[in-house]
Amino acid sequence: MALDRDLIYDWNRVEGHELELQGAPRLNDETLRDGLQSPSVLDPPIEKKIRILHLMDELGIDQVNLGLPGAGPRAREDVLRLAREMAVGKLRLRANCAARTLESDIRPIADIVQAAGLEIEAATFLGSSPIRLFAEDWSLDFLLRTTEKAVRFAAALGLPVMYVTEDTTRARPEVIRRLYTTAIECGARAIVVCDTVGHVTPRGVQALIRYVREEVVKPTGRKVRLDWHGHSDRGLAVANALAAFAAGVDQVHGAALGLGERVGNTPLDQVLVNLRLMGAIDRDLRKLKEYCQVVSEAVGVPIPANYPVVGSDAFRTATGVHAATVIKAFKKHDVELANQVYSGVPSHWFGLEQKIEIGPMSGKSNIIFWLEKQGIRPTKKLVEKIFVRAKHADRLLTEVEIRELCGPPAP
Repeated sequence: MALDRDLIYDWNRVEGHELELQGAPRLNDETLRDGLQSPSVLDPPIEKKIRILHLMDELGIDQVNLGLPGAGPRAREDVLRLAREMAVGKLRLRANCAARTLESDIRPIADIVQAAGLEIEAATFLGSSPIRLFAEDWSLDFLLRTTEKAVRFAAALGLPVMYVTEDTTRARPEVIRRLYTTAIECGARAIVVCDTVGHVTPRGVQALIRYVREEVVKPTGRKVRLDWHGHSDRGLAVANALAAFAAGVDQVHGAALGLGERVGNTPLDQVLVNLRLMGAIDRDLRKLKEYCQVVSEAVGVPIPANYPVVGSDAFRTATGVHAATVIKAFKKHDVELANQVYSGVPSHWFGLEQKIEIGPMSGKSNIIFWLEKQGIRPTKKLVEKIFVRAKHADRLLTEVEIRELCGPPAP
């Protein structure tokens, strides 16, 4: 049965819904493009990329960046293979590909569209902040000419265009307005606001999105999708993504486990968790851990033990007070109570469960519970034996160690 809401006083909702949305929140998965730009990752073989692609689809993610085919032969071949997989498998995901505002990057996307029979949005990107312009010796006129040429070229090839301004969160309002307006007038059907270096705070996100909506998109009178793309340099990527949704963006970008340049992109898995907890989505997320584990193994980046929801420590405890409370909840035969009495995230929503371990901070109730769950009679002598061993340890006891203390099973 559902947990009695009276057992939790929710300050998040005292002043209304946690997240006010105008429509269903959409997500664009950058794991196979921006995620692979992390200095620490492996570029996985195509078979693993295909498995990841299917998990994205099963999680209900809306769009996927298949890569940057203009980067070279392998990138182009992988994007083509993934596009064909989407077309043949009739995946619900929509596709896009990254491209610099260069014809040499845009044309390969059109070629893949023809070869795979799949619509692919061209995500053309260009720097926009004063610091970037100074470093590159660019002028605003150069940016405007480049934008117009690239967007018109992509549109002429029949590609839907997503126009991306890099470092938008440090760009001047007039530059933002003129770049986006030019892109929209030249045929872009989506624009992306980017926190490329993880500079902005939630308050800044809301101010920027409000400006783009009211001063850029609205005056064009056109239906344009508005996206948010953030990075984690200040540790604010998830908060900023939720602030962007609250401010009115249609779609947020991110990557599994927050993979990406420097400290990474917005962790898409954590955005999914928060959207589910906030009631903004209602979908089956029991494959979220598998998605993260498959990505982790494919790119060679381990999941930290304390990583939210999918880390190995997310739903386990060996601390006496915590464990004792969880055990009492289990003894009430109420799984939801046990899963939330010492957790802000209901583990069963994600196909997971609370685990009670035994270590130096454990009480005897941990040991009794563990033994009973394994079908082992918790005699006073056995419990004391394990308790003494645990108190002299400097870490949790492993299952092998505990079973050795229990001795051989009865014949």
